[in-house]
Amino acid sequence: MKPDLSLCRSLLFLPASNPRAIEKARTLAADMVVLDLEDAVREDEKADARAAAVAASREGFGERMVAIRVNPGGSPHYGEDVVAVRASGADYVVLAKAESGKQVTDSAWLMQKPVLAMVETPRAVIEAAAIAPAASGLIAGTNDLSATLGLSAGAGRGGLVYALQRIVLAARAAGIPAFDGVYNRLEADEGLVAECEEGRAWGFDGKSAIHPSQLETINRIFSPGEDEIDAARRLIEAASGGAERHEGRMIEGMHIRQAQALLAKARK
Repeated sequence: MKPDLSLCRSLLFLPASNPRAIEKARTLAADMVVLDLEDAVREDEKADARAAAVAASREGFGERMVAIRVNPGGSPHYGEDVVAVRASGADYVVLAKAESGKQVTDSAWLMQKPVLAMVETPRAVIEAAAIAPAASGLIAGTNDLSATLGLSAGAGRGGLVYALQRIVLAARAAGIPAFDGVYNRLEADEGLVAECEEGRAWGFDGKSAIHPSQLETINRIFSPGEDEIDAARRLIEAASGGAERHEGRMIEGMHIRQAQALLAKARK
């Protein structure tokens, strides 16, 4: 049985046109493998990538969840993507540049797959609350969004804070997971650690990856740590009901439920 989407920490995006990357992904610690038909694939390779994605998804990736990212609804490739994904073995379809709940609903119906909607345009950020109820999850498309907003490369994510928080808020209101965007450097360096910690602190459930070296860091940071687990256990053991003092702070029923949810995630 494949893991629950709510437990997904890492989404590894790879070009469906790259057979070596597909084969290697079967040995990696990604919670989800996303076979990309959109930006990572050249125009003259779209048809071959589509066929490769169908074949790879049917073969499967063990316990890893599998998704196929299709081209946007207005793309000339979208129709052929729909036919291919409908016949595939993918668990999810990732809809690039989703901008309305109707687009998500239509895509889910056409492809007969639950949809992870990529929020990567200003319109999508504004419409996030309408997109989320139609989707199974939201993915922040930080690169496209940064480019559209005209944010300076290398200037950090300060200009994205509002957009990212809208994505998390929309996902939480709809009761679905939200996944942070990619870290553009290939190394698992201090920048990746900082961005993962930032994303988790903002409420994201996991993060997209573009290189296998990033997976260990993403999985570790988006998993409950031993200190968190110990603290949650202490809180539950100490709680006796109502508002009370615990380890220098006030706790009540909400904090108990949070601790219980963290322990349940750690067990799974």
